[in-house]
Amino acid sequence: MSLTNEERQTLVALELKKASETFEEINILAAANKWSGAANRLYYSVFHAINALLLHGGHSVSTHNGSHALFNLFYIKTGILPLEYGRLYNQLQTMREECDYNCVYEVEPEALQERIEPARRLIEDINKIINS
Repeated sequence: MSLTNEERQTLVALELKKASETFEEINILAAANKWSGAANRLYYSVFHAINALLLHGGHSVSTHNGSHALFNLFYIKTGILPLEYGRLYNQLQTMREECDYNCVYEVEPEALQERIEPARRLIEDINKIINS
């Protein structure tokens, strides 16, 4: 699908808005000890920010795995963003998948909490790239 510049900018803005709104939900869920829900929202906040970045860069994404592949190819391997962000994205996806598909998996609150600040920084860095 070919987008006009205006359509692309609109989608980027919507993805960033979704990332921000989804990130806000994390603290609400964590405060209620809903760790699986918080893990889900943490992953999706990063997912939407990365999709905004990919769209901004002119890349089309239709799957979660495609998002990972393109993010790593165009932003991690090139050094635009640090390797730790690629690792973080992989960790969040694994955590989210375990929560969603494995009924015996329980999120360790500490494991989730230690990823919140790095995820916030990733989203912030993506916003800086897009708005520069």
